[in-house]
Amino acid sequence: MATEQASSPPPATRTGTPGWRDPRLWIGVLVVAASVVIGARVVDGADDTVQVWAVVSDLGAGDRVGEEDLVARRVRFADEGLDRYFTVDDALPPDLALVRGVGADELLPRAAVGSADDAGTVSVPLAVDLVPPAVAEGSVVDVYLTGSAGTPDGPVLDDVVVVDVPALDDGFGATGERQLVVAVDEDDAEDFFARLSRVENPVTTVTQVS
Repeated sequence: MATEQASSPPPATRTGTPGWRDPRLWIGVLVVAASVVIGARVVDGADDTVQVWAVVSDLGAGDRVGEEDLVARRVRFADEGLDRYFTVDDALPPDLALVRGVGADELLPRAAVGSADDAGTVSVPLAVDLVPPAVAEGSVVDVYLTGSAGTPDGPVLDDVVVVDVPALDDGFGATGERQLVVAVDEDDAEDFFARLSRVENPVTTVTQVS
């Protein structure tokens, strides 16, 4: 009877460490690098805002502006535009006053401010026959005069700021007119009243610009 020969176990296989030529190694490196770049961009984008001043409530031309009238707003700007506004790091000019109206929560434009002497405006009350219902304090309007001679070539006052809108029960309600008070350059105010005096049966119409 033949003796069965014991079978020897198969040789063990060892897992080798991937070499630098292994494509799986480079794919892993690229994934990690991409994650780092994307993460850095997300962090940079989250901080890409600037704090600028906005006004707390509606202000008209000639109104003085102090720290109590301003609130910081964090805004993201495009490549251009930031230089048109005051950041919270800017030193505000002394004796700051508006040369045109600025609406509540609107960013404070550099072009809208000057010294109190720069404002150079007077408040002119208007008895208005026709006015859009949305006109309020801070609105920018054009004013037209019509009369027996027909329609004028253009507005008698253009791009003026409404500084006050008295309630109807304060006057003019019984006649169907509405009173508005607008901020007008002194020279333009004189010209307006001179033209008004020459119009027979004047009708005052206001159109809203903004």
